[in-house]
Amino acid sequence: MPTSKHRADAPPLSRRRLLGLAAGAAGGIGAGLAVGSARASDAPARRARPAARTGTRAAAGLPLTVSNRTGEFANTSIWLYIVGNDGQQQVRVTPDGELKPVALSDNGSDGFTDYAIPLAGSGDTTLTLPPLSGRIYAALGDKLKVKAVEDGDGKAALAYPAGWVESDPNHPVLHDCAEFTYNDRGMFCNTTMVDMFSVPMAIHLTGAKDQTTGTLKDGGRERIFSDVAAQDAFSRLVIDDRRVIAPGHGLDAGLFAEDHFASYIDEVWNTYASKDLTVTTNAGTFTGRVSGGRLSFTGPGSVSFGKPSTRDVLFCDGALAAPNDPEGIVGPVAAILGAAFNRTTLHERLAQPATDPAGFYGTDAAHHYAKAMHGASEDGKAYGFAFDDVAGFASYIEDGAPASMTLTLTPF
Repeated sequence: MPTSKHRADAPPLSRRRLLGLAAGAAGGIGAGLAVGSARASDAPARRARPAARTGTRAAAGLPLTVSNRTGEFANTSIWLYIVGNDGQQQVRVTPDGELKPVALSDNGSDGFTDYAIPLAGSGDTTLTLPPLSGRIYAALGDKLKVKAVEDGDGKAALAYPAGWVESDPNHPVLHDCAEFTYNDRGMFCNTTMVDMFSVPMAIHLTGAKDQTTGTLKDGGRERIFSDVAAQDAFSRLVIDDRRVIAPGHGLDAGLFAEDHFASYIDEVWNTYASKDLTVTTNAGTFTGRVSGGRLSFTGPGSVSFGKPSTRDVLFCDGALAAPNDPEGIVGPVAAILGAAFNRTTLHERLAQPATDPAGFYGTDAAHHYAKAMHGASEDGKAYGFAFDDVAGFASYIEDGAPASMTLTLTPF
C-alpha cells in the first residue's frame, strides 16, 4: 500500500506501507508476506509504518470483536489467525490476547503451526488486539496450514497462506484477511483484494470517529464472481466458488495474458510523446513527456520511468515501483501513475490523479477485476490493486484514538 506522501490527498498510512513484515516496523522495505519461503516474491513489496517515536505513549490492547454473519458457516467451523510483526520480530496473537514470537519449534508433527483462534461457540467473539502490524486471517471450514520457517537473517518467520498458488497447502481452504497497523499513533486498517477475493469482510472502527469499510452490497460476493467470470480475459481467475485471484497472480500462473495492457501502454506512450502530462503530489506539480523511450518529469524534482509491462502495471512494481524515498518525489509520482494505468485514465486525463470514478475502467483494457470489487461495495471503495488508495478509493480507515474494532464476516 503506498505511503501517505505518495499522493496529494493521502492519509497518514496506506496499504503498501502497512505491512513490512520482513523489515518490521522500522520504516524499511519488506520482502512480502511469505517471508522465508519461495512465495516471498509472489506479493508486491510492502513497507512498514515507522516505529513509535521515543517518549510516545505505548498503545494499550484494543478490544476486537469478530462477528460471524456469513450465513453459511457456524462459529465452530471458523478459525482466526492474527499474525504480524511487533517491530523486532514476527509474532502471533494467542486467544488470550498475548503477543508471542514465532518459533520454529511451533511446527507440529505435520510440519505446520497451530496458531488458530477459535470463535466463541455462539454469538460474537471478543478478543484483545495488542500493538503490532499484521493481518487477521479467517479460515472457514478448515484450518490454515501456516509454517514457521527461517528467513534470510536466520530469524523465525512465517510462510503465509498464498491461496492464489495451486500448489500452496491452503489453496483448498476458504480464507481471507484484513490488514492493520495498531500502535501509539492509532489504528490503520483495511480490507484487501490485492492478492485475491474470497470471504467478504467489513471493518467497523470506533474512537474519535465512527467508521466502516469493506461492506458489500446484497449479493456482492456472487456479483464479484459473476462479473469477473463474464469477462473473457479475466474468466480463468475465478477458482470455482472458492476465490477470485488477482490478475497479477493469474499472470504468474498462466491464467491471465502477459500482454493485457500492452496496447494501452503503447497508447499512453504515444500520447505523451507530443503532449504534457502533469502529476500533482504533496511536493507540487510535475510535468512529463516521453522522450528516448522514457516518461520523464521535471518540477519539484526530476523523475523518469521506463515503459512498463503488463506485470508492472498489475503489481505497481518494476518500472512503476514506488520507493518510500525520503524526499517524497519518486514514490508519489509512481503511485499516481500506477493508479492511472490500472484505472485506464492515463491516456486521456492529462492531469493526474484523476478523481472522478465515473471515468475509471472505461477502455477495452479495463481492469475488470478491480472494477468488479468497487462495483460490489456499498461505498464504492475497495483494494483491487496496490495503489487503489490514490485519490481515496481504498477500503481503508484509520483513527488516532481508537476505542474498538469489529471485524464482520459478512453474508455470502
